[in-house]
Amino acid sequence: MSVAVVTGASRGLGRALAGELAARGWDLVLSARGAAALKEAAAGLERAAGVRVVAVAGDVSSGEHRAALLAAARELGGLDLLVNNAGVLGAEPLVPLALHPLDGLREAFEVNVVGPLGLVQEGLPLLRASAAGAVLNISSDAAVVPYATWGAYGATKAAGDLLSAVLAVEEPGLRVWWADPGSMRTRMMAAAEPGEDLAGLPTPEEVAPVLLRLVADGLPSGRYTAEGLAAGAGAGAGR
Repeated sequence: MSVAVVTGASRGLGRALAGELAARGWDLVLSARGAAALKEAAAGLERAAGVRVVAVAGDVSSGEHRAALLAAARELGGLDLLVNNAGVLGAEPLVPLALHPLDGLREAFEVNVVGPLGLVQEGLPLLRASAAGAVLNISSDAAVVPYATWGAYGATKAAGDLLSAVLAVEEPGLRVWWADPGSMRTRMMAAAEPGEDLAGLPTPEEVAPVLLRLVADGLPSGRYTAEGLAAGAGAGAGR
């Protein structure tokens, strides 16, 4: 049985990705800050899909939490896929760089960059032992496009993209994907730009199966977009 660790799994894209993986028979270790919401998500997936789901509440910026996630994966039999989805904006709502709180920027780098790399470092022995070890890091078009007010968050995603690209070079035996899901109808998007009409955006449940084509098709390491994957494009397609 394949095992995945999914962070930020209590809601939004993380929960949708976990749901898709569970439906495909994956055992899961789920992480999120909110214990109650995470426990509810895990119980629902376990009932619906009949797979093993372990909920470990905590913050990915904590080394103790990261160790607990990997220990849980080891108990389930190993680690075949690490999904680094958890993220914070750094400021809610978003503000120009001239006004951005530096403490918020530090938190965003800890959660969006340091935490994911820590999970990769601790998970590498298990990923290398897997027949199809893979890392999926959730990116953003803010990593490559200079949108006003998105500078701090975008900087963390740009850093994550470069770390992903270097990891792909250093670990050729793994699949490493950094994927931009595009704008979605999520609580994070609403917090980033309150007052914006999100009705026309796709839901995470619509985007998750598109992103998981990376896993299903065993696509090469690289940067992908949901838009490109939906169109059948290869690595590097889109922004």
